[in-house]
Amino acid sequence: MRALKLFGDRDVRLIADEPDPPPPGAGEVQIRVRAMALNYLDVWGYRGMAFAKRKLPQCVGVEGCGEIVAIGPGVTDRNIGDRVVMYGADTCGVCKACREGRDNLCENVAGIMGFHIDGFGRDLMNRPERLVVPIPDAVSFEDAACAAIGFGTVQHMLFDNAKLEAGESILVHAGASGIGTAAILMAKAIGCEIFTTVGDDSKIPLVTELGADHVINYRKERFEGEVRRLTRRKGVDVVFEHVGADTWNGSLLCLKRGGRLVTCGSTSGVSTTMNLMQLFQQQYRIFGSFGCSMRNIAQSLDKMAGGMRPVIDSVLPLEDFESAVAKLQDRKALGKIIIRP
Repeated sequence: MRALKLFGDRDVRLIADEPDPPPPGAGEVQIRVRAMALNYLDVWGYRGMAFAKRKLPQCVGVEGCGEIVAIGPGVTDRNIGDRVVMYGADTCGVCKACREGRDNLCENVAGIMGFHIDGFGRDLMNRPERLVVPIPDAVSFEDAACAAIGFGTVQHMLFDNAKLEAGESILVHAGASGIGTAAILMAKAIGCEIFTTVGDDSKIPLVTELGADHVINYRKERFEGEVRRLTRRKGVDVVFEHVGADTWNGSLLCLKRGGRLVTCGSTSGVSTTMNLMQLFQQQYRIFGSFGCSMRNIAQSLDKMAGGMRPVIDSVLPLEDFESAVAKLQDRKALGKIIIRP
């Protein structure tokens, strides 16, 4: 089979004669990968983060979907030909968090696929039956490839953690990004007032079409000042944060008293300082959020089947992985970039 493998910092090679995986073992299914979606974790992996925790070479790709081509002994709920989304981490399935359906808090997780362990950038792979989610008939492979992170992460952030409610106000950072577009779609679907930031005026039509009520070009205006002005200094109920150090303190200033900030990323830097007096006096609630549960993936696929489709920037072959990562890193992608083996 073919496999896209990382050999070192920024050294990705397409291997044409990688050995096929063995037949699926007990409780496993073998899947032909049909699509994978790029995320900033791919950028970090490509640039060499977490090398100390993984053995190279390693298959890239942290999010994907495919079609079952073989089943192992004891598989009862999946069949050859089923289209599935694969969970992107090797969880234990037996710890308290796993038993309670909080997969992304597994106490014995072996690693994230495409970051710590082999990922989706290959033709064939074996996965435990318990870690695949069926794709509804109405959802394409390209859309389904976005369910495990692009939609699932947002579902977990907004509804499990921030508890976003109908009619509330929310600031979505980087609204034209993969998770930014998904956050706008999900918040708009329940009638929220949406503020969003973009780094280029060319992105304004997209986020407006998706449902953003107020769009702020953060390169031209201080977003925190604009949000406070537009809300008459009241602030928003929720901030959807994934930029990191550059926007952190401005995001806190955008919150109303008792507001909630939920964060899943730090693309502009992992360290910052903050005013603790502001934190407790304003009674902010801050939620760290990482990945999602199997339940969130199923919820995301249901939303896609109901017509809420991810924004796809482009669909590219495996050979274009490096240029796709560069486009994502340079913040030139509108929505998600899909790789089709």
